[in-house]
Amino acid sequence: MTTIRQRRGGKVTEAAEHQPSEEKNVKSDGKVLSDHTGGKLRNILSLTLGGIVAIGLGLLTSVYVATLHENDLWFSNIKEVEREISFRTECGLYYSYYKQMIQAASIQQGLHALVYDNKTESVRTINILERMNVYQEVFLSILYRILPIQQYLEPVYFYIYTLFGLQAVYVIALYVTSWLLSGTWLSGLLAACWYITNRIDTTRVEFTIPLRENWALPFFAVQIAAITYLLRTHLQPAQERLTLLAVFIATFLFSLTWQFNQFMMLIQALALFIPDCFDMLPTAKVTWLYIIQISGLLLVCVLQFFNSMILGSLLISFNASVLIARAIQKSLNLESDEHIFKFLKAKFGFGATRDFDANLYLCEEAFGLLPLNTFSRLSDTLLFYIYIFSLFPMTAAALIVAFRNLSGSNQVQEKAEEYTIILKPDAAYNLIHTVLFGCLALSTMRMKYLWTSHMCVFASFGLCSTEVWRLILKCVHLYTSQRTQVIKYSIPIITLLYISYKFWPGIMDELSELREFYDPDTVELMNWIKSNTPNTAVFAGSMQLLAGVKLCTGRTLTNHPHYEDKHLRERTKQIYQIYAKRSPEDVYRILRSFGTDYVILEDSICYERRHSRGCRLRDLLDIANGHIMDGLGENEPDLKPSLYPRFCEEIKKNLPSYTLHFTRVFQNKTFHVYKLAKHK
Repeated sequence: MTTIRQRRGGKVTEAAEHQPSEEKNVKSDGKVLSDHTGGKLRNILSLTLGGIVAIGLGLLTSVYVATLHENDLWFSNIKEVEREISFRTECGLYYSYYKQMIQAASIQQGLHALVYDNKTESVRTINILERMNVYQEVFLSILYRILPIQQYLEPVYFYIYTLFGLQAVYVIALYVTSWLLSGTWLSGLLAACWYITNRIDTTRVEFTIPLRENWALPFFAVQIAAITYLLRTHLQPAQERLTLLAVFIATFLFSLTWQFNQFMMLIQALALFIPDCFDMLPTAKVTWLYIIQISGLLLVCVLQFFNSMILGSLLISFNASVLIARAIQKSLNLESDEHIFKFLKAKFGFGATRDFDANLYLCEEAFGLLPLNTFSRLSDTLLFYIYIFSLFPMTAAALIVAFRNLSGSNQVQEKAEEYTIILKPDAAYNLIHTVLFGCLALSTMRMKYLWTSHMCVFASFGLCSTEVWRLILKCVHLYTSQRTQVIKYSIPIITLLYISYKFWPGIMDELSELREFYDPDTVELMNWIKSNTPNTAVFAGSMQLLAGVKLCTGRTLTNHPHYEDKHLRERTKQIYQIYAKRSPEDVYRILRSFGTDYVILEDSICYERRHSRGCRLRDLLDIANGHIMDGLGENEPDLKPSLYPRFCEEIKKNLPSYTLHFTRVFQNKTFHVYKLAKHK
């Protein structure tokens, strides 16, 4: 051990000189040992305290969204049919399979009914487990049946509490990711607080509980946290193996629970590929991540009975190589997701389209551009400002490091040396991840939840990062180590105090606001169907309403909201002719071809005012049928007037040409139900 000793004035013997040195060595070693022990103890205390805070915030978030759901609907007090109606559109469809499995005579019979389902699409037997991502409902129903909780907890509460519980997992994963990036759990605390205070833009779980993204995004957040840890340097082999296992499990569960998994993971693969090309990530680890993505997706493919939409996904094609991609996509008849590509083509201006499916997406607000008021809401909590503040220096550092790695210039390397530490592999991955998912969110509003939650992580990391503050202070020639540490902790604490002061009263008011579910027309319709139609009756109508019909009444449907099937999309377009300008004979023939016994017409669709002209459902049908649209405004020159009036309007006049085929059997302020005649 090399030591430095103080000079002495006189000449001393060698033994005398050596003795103090030894004594000092002993004292120095003792101090090092003491510092090491103290540092280890501080790390343990920090880890324990940070972990307790993470778990506490996760549980508080679960209780928070559960309370909002209860307060908004008075869920504990309303009738069972009202609870089920509250699961709107596709949410009701997914929950119906959970209910179906619970009510089945046995688990085996319940699974058989899902694999050979003939009630979701009339005159057609489909495999629900292949077509839809409902393994979570299957697993949860089996768990409910085998656990001794039936006397204490209703099935619906077991279901919704599981989803609210996953919010705890979500928040903890975001907290951990931010903590890993910054090195302080204060960053995780800030990320979790931002997630909660920006709830409108980070989650919609409290009012769309069974939606696939509410199942999938917590697992995606866990996967990002595991990848962030994996990309850290100096991991032991055992740590790497356990982390890779965690990444695989999270990837598999994410892929299993959401039909859009392949598109999200394709963007994630690009987020790995781009920094890997610039030597910012360890190649061996990135290779393992590619393998895990493919393995997880292929395992889901097996569980979904070799779903061709997965086999031909761009993710597998990208990861396997462009040449294999071409071979795969030519060898399979891939039509399940073609509507998505039509939608993207029209959305980004590659020619106008009259395709009904593409326009159906284009006219929905959720698939439009991200509204500008989103940024004002995110700015109120300072999230957006700090996100941009963090994004700019890290992007600049990434460009410098990329240029250095590509050029190999010593001069550039020397200039970039101070930037290198800011772009560790885990930071590089999360930087590209947030940029790519930000682009996705800006283009498609529904995907903002992937971005805004990660925005909380990235902004809190930037605000609590030693490297970011060091870089900024060096740029303005104010850098000292002490000043960096003071700013690193003081600014986040001030931000937390600001958020608490400004938003805590609003959260308390929100929790105290009590409302009640109220939809008497739909309740009346569902009760009438259960009481006045046979169990085998087949119903036609809008996708959204029919999902509720299946859940509440168990009747057979002609179509439903799960749109990832070409045959179903074509069928839906045909069923929707009830809102087009078609003759009663044409509509009757179409409906009977799908085995329809009853058709439900909705005034909210027939006389729709929610969308502007050109985006109303009746307009989309007119354009697809080559007919001019109703109302004042321009039409394409080749569109022609229809020979027939609009079916949903004309049928209410009880003209003989309509009553010959349709008899009204139910009516209220919202719905009109007609029974189809059974002509020989």
